[in-house]
Amino acid sequence: MGLFNKIKQLTQALSRGVEKTKRLLKTDIRDLFKTEGRLVDEQFLEDLLAVLIKTDMGYAAAEEIIEDVRSQFRGRVVQMEQVLDVIKARLKQQLKQEEVPIRTNPDGPTVIMVVGVNGSGKTTSIAKLAYRFQQEGKKVILGAGDTFRAAAVEQLTIWAKRLGVEIVTAPMGSDPASVAYRTVEKAVQEGADVCIVDTAGRLQTQKSLMDELSKIHRVIGKVLPGAPHEVLLVLDATTGQPGISQAKGFTQAVQCTGIILAKLDGTAKGGVIVPIRQQVGIPVKFVGVGEKPQDLEVFDSEAFAEALFA
Repeated sequence: MGLFNKIKQLTQALSRGVEKTKRLLKTDIRDLFKTEGRLVDEQFLEDLLAVLIKTDMGYAAAEEIIEDVRSQFRGRVVQMEQVLDVIKARLKQQLKQEEVPIRTNPDGPTVIMVVGVNGSGKTTSIAKLAYRFQQEGKKVILGAGDTFRAAAVEQLTIWAKRLGVEIVTAPMGSDPASVAYRTVEKAVQEGADVCIVDTAGRLQTQKSLMDELSKIHRVIGKVLPGAPHEVLLVLDATTGQPGISQAKGFTQAVQCTGIILAKLDGTAKGGVIVPIRQQVGIPVKFVGVGEKPQDLEVFDSEAFAEALFA
C-alpha cells in the first residue's frame, strides 16, 4: 500500500474515533465566522484560543497555533478554511513522531506489560491488542495480573475465550508478580509469539502500588532477560490534562515505552494528545476508537491531524 493510501485509510478510521473533538473544533470555529469571512484581530484570536483550549491541547500548544494565525493573517479578512489549514499544519508539527512499531523479541515471546489507572480502559485495550496480533497470525497468551478485582479477571477471561487465546489467572489476592512470572514462563514453554501481562489499575501518586509495578517489571525480566519488551500505558482520553501527570508518573516507575490513548471516540478532548507528545516524550503507539476488538488504530500524526478536519 502506498504512503498516500495508507494515510487516507488511517484518516478514515481515525475520523470516526475523533468525531466529538472534530465536531467541537469545526462547529465552534465555524461560529466565529460570518458568511463573508472574519477580520483577524485580537478579539478573533482570543476567541479562537478559547476554542482550541476546549479540546484540552493545553495553553502552550494552542498559543503556538494562534501565533501562526496572527503572523499569517493579522489585519486581513479570512475564510474559515484558511484558518483550518494553518491549524492543521501546526498540529502536524506538534504531533510529529517517528513511526515506532511494537518492539519484538527475535529470540522468543515478545512480552508486553500494560499499566494505567483504574477505569482507563486497560482490559479492553489488551483484548484489542490480542486481536491485532492474532490477525497477524501470532500465538498470544494473556496474564490476568489484576488480582485485586475479581471483575477484572472475569472480564479478561471472557475476552480470552471470545478471542480463543490462553490466559493465566490466580485466586483473588495472589501476588501479581507471581502471575506475571507464570504467564511469561508459560509463553516461553509453549513457544508463544506474544505475551501480554495485565496489571491492577492504580494512581501514579500511590507509591507502594507503583513500587509493586516496579517489582512486576523486575520479575518479568528474571524469567526472560530483556523483557518486558514494551510497557504500554493506557490513558483514558476523556480525562484530558490529568493524563499528562499519569504519563509522567508511570514512566518514572516502569519506563513506559508507549501510550495507548483509549476511549478517544467518547470525548471532545482529543487535543490532549498534543501536550502528552510534547511534555512526556514517549510515543503514542495506538488509539482506541470504539468498543470492538478491531477498534484499535496505529497512531499516525499525519493521519490524526487530517482526521480532525476530515
